[in-house]
Amino acid sequence: MEQPVSYTLDSTLETVDHAEEKATRIATELGFPEEEVMQISMAVREGAVNAVLHGNAYSPDKKVILAFERTPDGLVITIRDQGKGINLNDIPNPLAPENLLKTSGRGIFLMRSFMDEVEIRPSQTGTEVKLIKHVHGPSAGGKEASQ
Repeated sequence: MEQPVSYTLDSTLETVDHAEEKATRIATELGFPEEEVMQISMAVREGAVNAVLHGNAYSPDKKVILAFERTPDGLVITIRDQGKGINLNDIPNPLAPENLLKTSGRGIFLMRSFMDEVEIRPSQTGTEVKLIKHVHGPSAGGKEASQ
């Protein structure tokens, strides 16, 4: 992947599957280890679910923009919706006792667990999530990378 690639996707559940498949393919092509490919794929899936469900509310006239960029240090994935934005202070802690048995509300927590960096930029015209996975080990510029 020499150049950044981006996709404009509909606000449907199929988009979530397509986003995950694209992430798996690109992370594999870039040589990430199998465990990190799974982490990247799951983080993208969670981000796509949030964009489709919470951001765009399945609106047929709103799109999800998914972009992948290879950097010298790793992979940067951007997921952008066209919703009304989110208030990060309103997101409940999924580890709080009252939330442990809930079936939703763990997407951002999982993205942060799976990726090296997660940046969330809400605005009134949508939310942008940037997921960053660094290259570790011998493929990091030909020398061992440390964290």
